[in-house]
Amino acid sequence: MAAGEARENSVNRVVVTGVGAVSPLGIGSEAFWAGLTAGRSGIRRIEHFDASSLPVQIAGEVPGFVAADFMDVKASRRMDRFAQLGIAAAREAIEGAGLTIGDANRERVGVVMNTGGGGIWTIETNVVAMHAKSGKAVSPFLIPMFAPNMASCQVSIAFGIRGPSLTSVAACAAGVQAYVDAVHMLERGEVDAVVCGGTEAALSPVSITGLANMGALSRRNDDPERASRPFDAGRDGFVFGEGAAVMVLETEEHALRRGAPILCQASGGAYTSDAFHITAPLEDGAGAALAMSRALARAGLAPEDVDYVAAHATATPLGDAAETRAIRRAFGDHADRLAISANKSMVGHLLGAAGAVSALACVLALRDQIAPPTINLDVPDPNCDLDYVPNVARALPIRAALANGFGFGGQNACAIFRRLE
Repeated sequence: MAAGEARENSVNRVVVTGVGAVSPLGIGSEAFWAGLTAGRSGIRRIEHFDASSLPVQIAGEVPGFVAADFMDVKASRRMDRFAQLGIAAAREAIEGAGLTIGDANRERVGVVMNTGGGGIWTIETNVVAMHAKSGKAVSPFLIPMFAPNMASCQVSIAFGIRGPSLTSVAACAAGVQAYVDAVHMLERGEVDAVVCGGTEAALSPVSITGLANMGALSRRNDDPERASRPFDAGRDGFVFGEGAAVMVLETEEHALRRGAPILCQASGGAYTSDAFHITAPLEDGAGAALAMSRALARAGLAPEDVDYVAAHATATPLGDAAETRAIRRAFGDHADRLAISANKSMVGHLLGAAGAVSALACVLALRDQIAPPTINLDVPDPNCDLDYVPNVARALPIRAALANGFGFGGQNACAIFRRLE
């Protein structure tokens, strides 16, 4: 018996039964997937606040989001937008999974909702109000609105979930970590189901200006839809975005017992650290490659078993080249046979939700056997020499898919999803 088979038989197998999303491509996971496979950009000029004086005036904003459509109005006023987006995506995932949460099972359901920045908008607007007016202008709910754990807590409160409630603030690796941690909880038998994912709504004048001053953002203000250009020779930085992606993960036994719809298997993943720099990746991709290799080993897969990679691919000059080298290190000769795509070309970089969105792309790619494209890839960078599914989606057999999420500080996370016959 192979090592991977031994591991599969020794733990609870974990499956995905429901998905939800709110993204720059629209409200709902199907709106996200339709836009992604069509190669449609959700990048626009910023409308949430006046950005006319900022060096960067474009972003991936969630269009038409009304919190009251997904939660109690009074409760929504006491939470930051990042928590609101998280609840909206969680509601779709729970409903899609057909998971009823009540007295009989609420202690056997967990929550893992991760973020990168938490309530940055709440912090910034309250600081401005205090300086413009007085301390009386500061909301009494300031602290419980901006605290990063509040997405998990608000989801727990909204749906009456009394199992473990976790939050990892792991920058741009946070979204992937949510699924890996959820798989660990389920494999250990701590819970029967976990509502997990990532959410971010950190768009604000200060955060955009800080990233712009760092040189991290694209400044193509006059051409928003073509601004995010992963792997392209003309890429000049990422486009900031907001949104949330959430899944319901369950043990296979629990899902089968209640007749839940099963989309695919979640096979866990791995984390590593670059131990190198607060913003720049290791140029040789060694830390990211180690995360991918460990994720494959944990899932009991060989590199040749994976057909699709949802790349981190932020469209920064250093990052995309380093990820290309990392994929080559982890997959060897098979790297040239992978279909790789960068959803950030269409939704922008959602920071703590970015990896959650990539994982969702993996699940839907497995469901429909389609690799979404990387748009705006017109002039390939010679340092980025893999198959990035340029500009047009591709139908192909996908047995297993890997999602990458790499964060500031050198945090690397990878999650693997597999098709179930």
